[in-house]
Amino acid sequence: MKDKKDFSRREFLKDSAAAGAGLALAGGLAPSRVLGANDRIRVGVLGTGQRAQYLMTLFKRVPSTEIVAVCDVYEPHRDKALGIAGPDAKACLDYREALDLKDVDAVIIGAPDHWHKTMLVDAVRAGKDVYCEKPIMHSIDEGTEMVRAVEESRRVVQSGMQQRSWEHYQLGKHIVDSGKLGRVTFVHTYWYQNYLTPKGWNELSETDTSKLDWKRFCGNAPEQPFTPEKFVWWRFFWDFGGGILTDLLTHWIDVIQWYMGQTAPKTASTTGGLYLMKWQCPDTITAAYEFPGDFIVTYTGAMNGGIDDGGIEFRGNEATLKIDRSHLAVYPEGQKSVPGWLAPEPEIFVRSERDGTADHVKNFLDCVRSRKTPNAPIQAGFEAARTSWIGNIALKRGMKVAWDATKNRAVS
Repeated sequence: MKDKKDFSRREFLKDSAAAGAGLALAGGLAPSRVLGANDRIRVGVLGTGQRAQYLMTLFKRVPSTEIVAVCDVYEPHRDKALGIAGPDAKACLDYREALDLKDVDAVIIGAPDHWHKTMLVDAVRAGKDVYCEKPIMHSIDEGTEMVRAVEESRRVVQSGMQQRSWEHYQLGKHIVDSGKLGRVTFVHTYWYQNYLTPKGWNELSETDTSKLDWKRFCGNAPEQPFTPEKFVWWRFFWDFGGGILTDLLTHWIDVIQWYMGQTAPKTASTTGGLYLMKWQCPDTITAAYEFPGDFIVTYTGAMNGGIDDGGIEFRGNEATLKIDRSHLAVYPEGQKSVPGWLAPEPEIFVRSERDGTADHVKNFLDCVRSRKTPNAPIQAGFEAARTSWIGNIALKRGMKVAWDATKNRAVS
């Protein structure tokens, strides 16, 4: 496959410095302070669960970057984060303590979704740049407010949709733009995870409630009793997250909207059921979206088996592009199939052996210095999460929903 990989780079990545972007803002973004090449970027972390802890390790690998504050409502999370940040970092229960620190230049928002809007708006108004995990918002109205706050403050904000900084996803964008697939009218995407394995997600880690500020965790959500399911699997309870669509589809629909040049669907239909887990949001789901560019997107997801993981298939009349986090492949139409397989040899094949999140973090920190717009700016984060939430609107209504992008609301 080496020759195919070399061919793909030669034909599609010779302009890779601009791959997937074209995002620099004329005039740049406002700095909180002027950073020289050797100045340290000092970072606070708001919400220090598993994902944020991983992000911290990536931030620390980038030269001249220092974690100076960690904030969480759960003491064991704070302690683990301090172990990563180092003994000189400040530990906070209230995230606003970190925003008040003059030596914090940027923050990572790794808290549950229902905290994203408040934390991000407060952060940019405090003059901080932000790396915000996806989905950026807990509702479409929240996202609109967040976009406005970022535009007014002119802060650097990176949405945690790392595919935009991942080299083979950038290659995929070049391939689609080149017209190699022909007319694309159907895109299928999927994500399957197994929460029922003996060592899988189904095992709830023990929570020491004496070290948890549950009321602060709930924030603006209705007052409610603590349960371990809500604390560990908050993504799948409506007060705190948006289920499979906002957690997983948001990544893939961002790639699809980026590749296809569309920012919102015109209709959405969703069906799902709660068959396995003690959640509110479905653990098994199918969504279908019609887009103005005359193509349909389908998404399937389930939590009872992890074979194939997640990926996207762009089906055109001249070729099909299949892409996931491990590889990219282009299969031409009209070629003889490989024996025992209903597809020809891929014309282009590229493997990925690294996590693009590392490049995404580096892109963010580079933009903190240069004041350029990052690869996944707030608007892209909003547009992707909005499509996921439109799917949830259709799920809750139990009917096909038409979306008016000009008015940013459902019209049926």
